[in-house]
Amino acid sequence: MALKVAAVNSSRAVAAVAAQDGEGDLMVVREYDEEKDKVAVEEMERRCEIGEGGKPSLVADLLGDPLCRVRHFPSHIMLVAECGEKREIVGVIRGCVKTVTRGNSVYVKLAYILGLRVSPSYRRLGIGQKLVQKLEEWCKQNGAEYVYMATDCSNEPSINLFTRKCAYIKFRTPTMLVQPVHAHYKPLGSGIAIVRLNPRLAESIYRRVFANSEFFPKDIDNILCNRPSLGTFMALPRKCLPQWDPKTGILPPSFAITSIWSTRQLFRLQVKGASMLTYACCMASRVVDAWMPWLMLPSIPDVFRKFWVYFLYGLHMEGKNASRLMKSLCAFAHNMGRDDNGCGAVLAEVGQRDPVREVIPHWRKFSLSEDLWCIKNLGDSNDGSNDRSGSSDWMKSRPSSPLLFVDPRDI
Repeated sequence: MALKVAAVNSSRAVAAVAAQDGEGDLMVVREYDEEKDKVAVEEMERRCEIGEGGKPSLVADLLGDPLCRVRHFPSHIMLVAECGEKREIVGVIRGCVKTVTRGNSVYVKLAYILGLRVSPSYRRLGIGQKLVQKLEEWCKQNGAEYVYMATDCSNEPSINLFTRKCAYIKFRTPTMLVQPVHAHYKPLGSGIAIVRLNPRLAESIYRRVFANSEFFPKDIDNILCNRPSLGTFMALPRKCLPQWDPKTGILPPSFAITSIWSTRQLFRLQVKGASMLTYACCMASRVVDAWMPWLMLPSIPDVFRKFWVYFLYGLHMEGKNASRLMKSLCAFAHNMGRDDNGCGAVLAEVGQRDPVREVIPHWRKFSLSEDLWCIKNLGDSNDGSNDRSGSSDWMKSRPSSPLLFVDPRDI
């Protein structure tokens, strides 16, 4: 089906596209209507999640809310592509606009694209590219200077779409670290205290620590107070606890800090298509670990039923023995997940040069050595001359800090 594209006005302030083939089929891109489109979008995304070649696949249940992954951003949208006389929904895309640092305490308005899906029978027809283009138009209308997307570095179809057809460039390669939640508790280490910080203190620390980093969100206060955020925790030597007064604004000489975001109320994950042998081995490891927890066996959680994950964000450490403090903090998060029946893994994503990358416990088999972020300048030119921040183009500059803040709302 060869698609001929022509612009059409939208009654909902989102530009639409009409595409017509020789048989008169019509393809339109418009804003998602929750009341009208919810069931059709869920069915289309289920078709997209079917694994190919009998391989196991990780599928997501959005708990009846297709907007869940962008709903916590103040400015967000979801577009759908419908095709044919029956207006079948064949594609979706989500996006948001936020204000983040680009380094050296300079803020820019940045758009984020996620959740692009096209029905298997309608791929390679230009629908994905048109969804991206129309979302970019919305981003520009909402003041975004740049737009970026994140994908698995092995996802060649997605990378080719964005880099070859939509003029994105490969930008940053953070590392995704995954630690399964075992049946046993992890030891926290002796002489270490873990305290919970109130949101105001956590915000103050984060604004200081991540001032020169990239992608630090200006609305960090809203993130810390959001319902999926389970709190911010600091690990420090127990002997330093009596001398540390948070009201002074002075940080302990040695500490590690992180916040925990739960996807329990947002979406659930499930592994489908695994062989019976794989299933039996995983369940056996779980049973043995539960019966003999003192052995601390590396068991695999029941990922064959729907589970949620904890995402660690704002990871940072300073001072003597900071690595040990961070490991204790990660163990604390693991134990929280172990007590939260249904939590299957603890995730973290950090920059390639961030010192915490070498400290965070994880399973290499489940982790990504490189995730890929691609970015695009939404200005009229790509040479940086229209960069409204008044400095050189972000896309051409080297990171000013090894720290990279990963927004938990992005996962």
